[in-house]
Amino acid sequence: MFKPLSVFIGLRYTRAKRRNHFISFISLSSVIGTALSVMLLITVLSVMNGFHKEVRERILGMASHATIAGFRGGLQDWRDAVEKVKQHPHVVGTAPYVEGQAMVMRKQQVSGIIFRGIDTSLEPQVSDVGEHMLEGSLTDLSAGSFHIILGRELAQLLNAHVGDKITLVTPQLSMTPTGTMPRLKRFTVSGIFEVGMGEYDRGVGLINIKDAARLMRLGNAVTGVRLKLDDLYLAPKVSRQLANQLPSIYLVSDWTRQHRNFFSALQSEKRMMFLLLFLIVLVAVFNIVSTLVMVVTDKQADIAILRTLGASPGMIMRIFIWQGALLGLFGTLIGVFCGVLLSLTIDDLVAWIERMFNVDFLDSSIYYISRLPSDLHWQDVGVIALSTFVITLLATLYPATRAAKTLPAEALRYE
Repeated sequence: MFKPLSVFIGLRYTRAKRRNHFISFISLSSVIGTALSVMLLITVLSVMNGFHKEVRERILGMASHATIAGFRGGLQDWRDAVEKVKQHPHVVGTAPYVEGQAMVMRKQQVSGIIFRGIDTSLEPQVSDVGEHMLEGSLTDLSAGSFHIILGRELAQLLNAHVGDKITLVTPQLSMTPTGTMPRLKRFTVSGIFEVGMGEYDRGVGLINIKDAARLMRLGNAVTGVRLKLDDLYLAPKVSRQLANQLPSIYLVSDWTRQHRNFFSALQSEKRMMFLLLFLIVLVAVFNIVSTLVMVVTDKQADIAILRTLGASPGMIMRIFIWQGALLGLFGTLIGVFCGVLLSLTIDDLVAWIERMFNVDFLDSSIYYISRLPSDLHWQDVGVIALSTFVITLLATLYPATRAAKTLPAEALRYE
């Protein structure tokens, strides 16, 4: 009794048992279609977020949140830069590094490689490569030992195992009695790591920072300093602040610049997937339009009687807007509930299906990520729910306007 009349009649049309069961079936299918489309959209975006998070963490496990390098090669006074950046409240770890490109050879196998000289005592502050060691340890990279740790795929390519000797060929030239020759150095494989990214497992080798500086003829200089922040998403802001604080001889960069193309491609992929899947929502909304059009046709006599009793066209329009809005709201809420529940349990659900049917959807020998990760973002859920409900409201305008234009005399002529 406290509801506006248009809301009361709209609710009654939604709950009433109609004479035309086909209309009831279409109404139910529109609600189910909206729920399924919303659930699918939330689940797929959550899985995509999960994969993106896995890739990002694996990249940043070997890369760094930010780096400080020199405009003209090596950094001589890198310790002064470290003391300054440590004062920033968001910097939680620093580590110098020496990096260069080379060719690595063992017997008949040759491959390009990026060798990175690290300080084994400071490297755990900026990367988690030590947690991904299959054999050996970072502490094996003692100064002067000329030991090297290889990625798993690179070690397989070279058929190299712990204790084997490999040859590193650098672009630096050495003068010999026979002429100019590239620099060659023998290294002993002391460990193998696997971070799950082919870029690193296939093309990176770790050596001691002093051995790398000697190989590159840098003396006491380094290539740069790697930084770890307490929040990786603050990297662009923090890097700008550090660039303003440090002298102009330093070049400050962050992970969003170093891997800009890759992460931009991931974001573009997510946006396109959202648009494609949202078309399913539009299909479900068209079902609501069809339902309301058939209800308007079925209720011509009711509409005419209401108009005769004094109902305005606006009131008739609101009745069917409320009915369509309720169908869309029920479908959206059910879809959000099921989508959130599925997103939070999909990893365990897929694992159960694999055990039950003895299948392996993501074979670990083929894929770097052998499980189905999910990262639910409530912001995505809100955008999906709100967009679906708004489109549902817009879809009710045509049938509601058509109902408002019903002429009572014409509708009751054959009743």
